[in-house]
Formats: sequence, structure tokens, C-alpha cells
Amino acid sequence: MTRTVLESKTKTVTIGFDEPFCVIGERINPTGRKKLAAELEAGDFSTVERDAVAQVAAGASVLDVNAGVVFNSNPDPNETEPPLMRRIIELVQGLVDVPLAIDSSVPGALEAGLEVAEGRPLVNSVTGEEERLERVLPLVKKYNVPVVAISNDDTGISEDPDVRFAVAKKIVERAADYGIPAHDIVVDPLVMPIGAMATAGQQVFTLVRRLREELGVNTTCGASNISFGLPNRHGINHAFLPMAYAAGMTSAIMNPLALPVSQKAIAEKRAAVEAAGIVLPEGMDDETFVQLFGMGSTQYRPGREMEAIRAADLLLNHDPHGAQWIAFNQPGGSTGQARSGRRGGRRRRD
Repeated sequence: MTRTVLESKTKTVTIGFDEPFCVIGERINPTGRKKLAAELEAGDFSTVERDAVAQVAAGASVLDVNAGVVFNSNPDPNETEPPLMRRIIELVQGLVDVPLAIDSSVPGALEAGLEVAEGRPLVNSVTGEEERLERVLPLVKKYNVPVVAISNDDTGISEDPDVRFAVAKKIVERAADYGIPAHDIVVDPLVMPIGAMATAGQQVFTLVRRLREELGVNTTCGASNISFGLPNRHGINHAFLPMAYAAGMTSAIMNPLALPVSQKAIAEKRAAVEAAGIVLPEGMDDETFVQLFGMGSTQYRPGREMEAIRAADLLLNHDPHGAQWIAFNQPGGSTGQARSGRRGGRRRRD
């Protein structure tokens, strides 16, 4: 069986066909998050710290780290991203004990992250574009790490699944030329939005089966792409993930969290309750209030997608004795661990 091994300084995570589904937490990424981007430029890492700990507590096995913010003070990511990537990785691996995925389109940022990452991180990513292959694969070989291979090339992203399979095969073959084994390639077959392409779900399920059966590689995806532009995105993602898992997908880059209910939403709901003439007990706290009215929680907690994945682990017999499912469903249950106070350490390169 194909196994892709990731490591932190003290923890090993294996992505494989007979392993529990690997959740790669996506939230340490300033793309589309203006507040986080502004914080990073100002040297404020409080959101990064909070998101790192919360994602692991919600069950993320790996954390994706993306430092792709364009600074107003210097718009050249080749200059700003490498030191920022280094700083974030050092910070995150001092807070949580899970392997990391180093996520960047800037080769210098990938290498900066690889220089300080402990254990055996995942490089995210390489594509079938010639320049990208020539810049990234030597880094993957030099640091002896696995890599995400995205199924697009110099012609762009094809809507034809056969073309996307061919690009994945090309990357696997080119990696082999560098001495990188197929078990260290995690293919992202590219999930199209179901709102724009009605067959997007069927396409990815078929592609994942082919990648497993014909190339013998592990797979991943940006899970939320499937629901882009549609209402109730969590409902779609909740259905998509176990279906992709059953088709053979072994990991996903996703948000494991249900975000806290905002103070604005709580205030609006309290006003509506009062207007309806409902009398609440005096001094009812916000957490009791939001749970009473089915609004969620004021705290970070595992999202519906995590529930679906844990149930699928159980049903596919990847959760021995149901231990993870039982832990997930206990009050305050957590499947991840965070810690503090650790720094230092070097990653093996042999």
C-alpha cells in the first residue's frame, strides 16, 4: 500500500489508502482574508497562533502554512515572503505538534520554510508547468520531502479529466527522473465548482480512482472548491468529503472548524427574541443563548465536515474500535493536541 510519511519533530502522520483520512488545516492563509493580511504586514501573529491551536484541537492532522500576502510597503513577494514564511513556521511549530505543509508559489519561500521546518513537511506544491517542475522538484529531492502535485500545466486547467490525469502522470514521471518515488507524490486532481460544472463531483471521484489504481498515488484537494458560489456550502462539503474518501481520496486541504457566532449575530438574535415577547432568564450568557436557539457556539469547535470525516473513518474501518468517533462525540472531545514552549530542532535530510 502507498504511504506518504509526514513528520513534525516528534509526531508522524501517514497518508495512505488504509489510513484514517488526513485533514490538512487551511486557515493559516491570508488569501481572501484582509484582516489577517494586514496583521501579518504589521507583524501581528495573534490570528495565526489562534488558528493553529484551534485547527489542531478540531482534528487537523497537518497544518498548511501559506505566507502569500502582498505587502503595501513592498509588493515583491520574492523579497517579503521567504522571511515571513520562516517566521510563521517557527511560530506554529512552537505551538502545535503536527507536521506542516509549506504552501507557496514562490520557490524562495518554499526553501526558506524547508530550512526551518522540523521533521518531514509536505511541499505545496508543484504543477506540470515546465518552469515550476524545474524549480520545485530539485528542492523536493534535496530535502527528501513529499510534494503536492497539482494537475495543471502550461496550457492551464483543463475541464477534461483525461487531460488532468495525463498532467498528474507527467509530474509523477518527471519526479521519478529526480529520484522522487511515487509514494512521495500527493496528487491534487483539481476539484471544479459544482455550480459551474454539473459533473464536477463525478469527475473527481473517477479521477481519484484512476490515480489510485493506475499511478498508485495518494490524493488531496481543496475541498471547499466543490461548493464555491452556492448556498449552504458546508452542507455540500459535508456530503462531498466522505464520497471522495470512499472513492479513494486520502487527504484534503480544508477548514476543520466551525467558526464562532459573531457578537453582531448574537445581538441581532437577542433583539428579535425580545421583539417576539420571549422572556429569557436574567443574566443568560451568550454561549447558553446561542445553543438554546441553535446558532452554534461562541467558541471554535469542529465543523460538520469533521463529523462527516470521522464517521467515514469509522464506516471504512480506518478507526480501530471506534476510538476516534467516541472521542469526537464526547463533550469537549478533541482529536488533536497543542502544546507550548518548544523551539529549535533540525529536520533529518537523509
